[in-house]
Amino acid sequence: MSRLVLASASPRRRELLSALGVAFEVRPARADETLPPGVALGEGLQAIALRKARAAGADGRAVLAADTAVAVDGRVFGKPAGRAEARAMLSTLSGREHRVVTGVALVTPAGHQTLAVETRVRFRHLAPAEIGWYANTDEPYDKAGAYAIQGRGAFLVAGIEGSYTNVVGLPMSETVDLLAAEGLVPWNEEAERDG
Repeated sequence: MSRLVLASASPRRRELLSALGVAFEVRPARADETLPPGVALGEGLQAIALRKARAAGADGRAVLAADTAVAVDGRVFGKPAGRAEARAMLSTLSGREHRVVTGVALVTPAGHQTLAVETRVRFRHLAPAEIGWYANTDEPYDKAGAYAIQGRGAFLVAGIEGSYTNVVGLPMSETVDLLAAEGLVPWNEEAERDG
C-alpha cells in the first residue's frame, strides 16, 4: 500500500506525480470548493485544498490535495460550465495577463502543511474564430480559466512568469519540498534502502 493519497481526480496532477516517480493512490475527495469570503485568493485556495485533503480519509497515510483558480481584474475563474462560459472566459483573458494560483495541502498523521503558488500568464490577442474553435474542443471544460497550457491551449499563451507546472495544476517544485519533508519522494526511499 502506498504511503501517499492524492485527493484529486485531475489527470494532470496524476501525470505530474507519476513522472516524478512518487508512489500514490488516487482517492478523489468531495469537499466544499467555495472560496472563504474576505481572504486573499491564495489563502482561500489553501483552505479548499486542506478541506479536500481532510475529506479523503486516508487511513493514517499522508494526503495531498490542490485547488487551482485563474484571476483577472478581481474576478476568479474556475472551470467553465459550458461553451458560452468558456468563450466568455477566453475573451476576457485575450491579450492580457492573468494570475494562476494553486493552493496545495499535505495532511499527515502529525499535522498539515499548506502553501500557495502564483504564476503570471500572458495570452496573445485571440481572434473570435480562435476562441470559437478552442471552445468547441473538449479541452476547456475541466480546467480553471477554460484552457490547458499543456495541450491544444498552448497556442493561447504568449508567455509565463513563474511555475509552468502550477499552470498545469500542481506546482511541482514546491510540492516536492512538502513531500520530501515527510520522506515521500523516491530518492528518500532509495536512500533508506541503500543506507
